Amino acid sequence: MTTAIPPRPEPPPEAGATTAPARRPQAESYVPWKPGLLPFLLPLAVILVFCFWSYQPGGGALNWVLSVVWSLPVIGSVVGMQGAVLMRRRARQLRRLPPPSPAVHDALLVVVPTVGRRDTYPALRRSVESYVRHLPAYFPSMRVDIVTEEGCEAADAIAALARSLPRVRVVEVPAAYRTRNGTRFKARANQYSHELRIAEGEARDDVWVLHMDDDTAVGPDTAAAMAQFVNRQRRAGAKAKHLAQGILTYPRENAVSRFTWLADAVRPADDIARFRAITGSGTPIAGLHGELLLIRASIEARIGWDFGPKAIVEDAQLALNFSQCYPGRSDWFAGRCYGASPASVRDFVKQRERWAWGLVGLVFNRTIKLRYRAFLGMCVATWVLGPLQHVGFVLLVAWATGTVNTSPVSMVIAVLWAINFAYVVWCYWEGLRLNAHASAGGRRRWWEPPVVLLLIPLFSLIEGWGGLRGFIRFVRREENKFVVIAKPA
Repeated sequence: MTTAIPPRPEPPPEAGATTAPARRPQAESYVPWKPGLLPFLLPLAVILVFCFWSYQPGGGALNWVLSVVWSLPVIGSVVGMQGAVLMRRRARQLRRLPPPSPAVHDALLVVVPTVGRRDTYPALRRSVESYVRHLPAYFPSMRVDIVTEEGCEAADAIAALARSLPRVRVVEVPAAYRTRNGTRFKARANQYSHELRIAEGEARDDVWVLHMDDDTAVGPDTAAAMAQFVNRQRRAGAKAKHLAQGILTYPRENAVSRFTWLADAVRPADDIARFRAITGSGTPIAGLHGELLLIRASIEARIGWDFGPKAIVEDAQLALNFSQCYPGRSDWFAGRCYGASPASVRDFVKQRERWAWGLVGLVFNRTIKLRYRAFLGMCVATWVLGPLQHVGFVLLVAWATGTVNTSPVSMVIAVLWAINFAYVVWCYWEGLRLNAHASAGGRRRWWEPPVVLLLIPLFSLIEGWGGLRGFIRFVRREENKFVVIAKPA
């Protein structure tokens, strides 16, 4: 069992020297993603034509309410499309660079917290095997820490997995362990791992910690993109970044439910849009994912994970704390990781409910300055109001009140509506492309694009329902729960 990060090898030859092929693996599958703009521009044009054709000025109560609630997402939509444009620019730049080289000066520590249930073990095994298979080629000094609870259900299987693989160890969190602030759930496990890393002398600038979920794997493209980012920071000197995140995708073959797989198309699209724009600009005020999160061990040592007993979205809270302490020092990279969509609609809603529940609490957390919570608060407000903004609900209200005209109070507002609706179409269209590209065959099936477009109203309702349920739980001050859904293998 590995107990320390393997020592770094000798530095590579000086520039201009011949590099042996074995020391510089080629990332044949590392092709920077270039999102399309036509899936946004075409719906925008169609919706604008419809708006100009059907617009009738209205000044009733419903017209005013719709003018406000349907315009709320516009800032997020504009930021998202800005991210897509920036990603296209980054993709062009990356294509001109030489293939990524191994990060021989820095070490990588992969941290994988797991609840350790038997139903989550198959996905954990798939993920850990991918780290051992793909990461050492680009990170010669690396280790995987599987962080489990003492006496967890699948403890024997996890221990056997660690013994069967190189560079893997199990970090067992004692049942009696308590953090100073009483943090629970996944953040408690992260805090224990973080304290152990400090005690072992690994909280250094040249050690990068990669946080992964126990159902999320990597590929050669992931390793190449991370190595390219890490090497770029070493060359940047005093202007180097301390944190970065990539793209979460969902391969088709990892999905138990085709319906939830299609519904999750929106998540990778968010990564190449909103998160690309915000995290890539240097200050991750939109939050972060808990997987494919790369941070310097020295920086994590200063922030930690001891956020208190109410923390159930520890990744987003780390992002806002990082924003306060290190503004302008985050970035984004074009690598992908490979997760699995929830196995059922019920799990899908439970997952969104927990996220919304935690994010609403974070928005009202006064230990974080308001200017770092504001953008996240706007995004969360749009999410939890989703069911009340839904076209079906609006038509029902219009029918119940005898309202025929649902136009906004100004044609300018109609333009904002068109941007928002076109952006939603773009998210599902491009997100489906990303998920299909990450799947076997690398292409969408002929029926998937029209089906995902037709189901957008239903997907939006389910997303919004989960968000509203989370908001209600927060308002009712229910006890925080960290619900771990089943992990498809």
